[in-house]
Amino acid sequence: MLIALDAMGGDHAPEEPCKAAIQACQHDPELSVALVGDSERIKPIIEKADASVRSRLSIVHTDEVITGSDSPSLSIRRKKNSSLVVCFNMVRSHEADGIVSAGNTGAIAAGAVLLLGRIPGIDRPGLGAVLPVLNRCTLLMDVGGTVRCKPVNLLQFAQMGSIYMKLFRNVENPSVRLLSNGEEATKGDEVISAARVLIEQTKLNFQGYAEGKDIPNGISDVVVCDGFTGNVVIKFGEGLGELIQSQLKEEYKHHMLPKIGCFFMLPAMKRIMGRFDWERYGGSPVLGVCGCVVKVHGRSRANAIANAITSGANFIRRNGVERIQNEIAKGAEDNND
Repeated sequence: MLIALDAMGGDHAPEEPCKAAIQACQHDPELSVALVGDSERIKPIIEKADASVRSRLSIVHTDEVITGSDSPSLSIRRKKNSSLVVCFNMVRSHEADGIVSAGNTGAIAAGAVLLLGRIPGIDRPGLGAVLPVLNRCTLLMDVGGTVRCKPVNLLQFAQMGSIYMKLFRNVENPSVRLLSNGEEATKGDEVISAARVLIEQTKLNFQGYAEGKDIPNGISDVVVCDGFTGNVVIKFGEGLGELIQSQLKEEYKHHMLPKIGCFFMLPAMKRIMGRFDWERYGGSPVLGVCGCVVKVHGRSRANAIANAITSGANFIRRNGVERIQNEIAKGAEDNND
């Protein structure tokens, strides 16, 4: 199995993607990674790998990069020799089995549609984020793939999210909720209300609306929203987590009692931080396209990118695209009966 890794995507490229490729191959002896990007910068990093790993790492040289400020669709069309576009073309031509990138989110979503195509029956793909919440994982979908949504898009996000959690997170009958401004059925704007009507007509385990405060408490296996709202939610969560960490460090530095208390609480704090460590959860899958595409946070270090590579490899081994396509087709037949 070969994963095409965008070695130039993200804030810490190419060092961290290269280290991630080495780490992922050490973990999975059946995995190979093609590092796509500037060969002069990539080669010195991967030469440090053991021979057994180095033999499964290849370099595909490119001399262009899609940056965070580039227009998503225009950059996919114009920067044909960029690391991201070359990765997509490798998957389209079946040279690679999947793609992992920490690059421009909009460009990844646009490239997935323009270069790989949508699964039949899917109007817009969705970018899902697996969130560590209380007593479970929740898939928040969409988090940036489709910023403005129609009711049918939210319906399909619910369907694909439910399939993903069932097939790849081993949730028997995933619960689904729509993110809204209240739990009552009268809440939500026209799009949310229309999407609720559509979802209620399916066989999904739909449980109504969820408010923003409900997500950390693990109210549902799948929470559905448009890409703009979802991206705001996860960015707010990141900022809040960083604020809490910085304030705890300040208290620890300047006061004696917190230092003493921290000594006794350290084992519990490590367990809690480990459980809510976002780097463990393997990036964000782009669902609804004809190929395995995993988006990693732009600030990701090697550990997070390596977990995303592993997640992508597992998605491919379990025939993720085919199984989602079959489930979508089956759901459409059931709704027509």
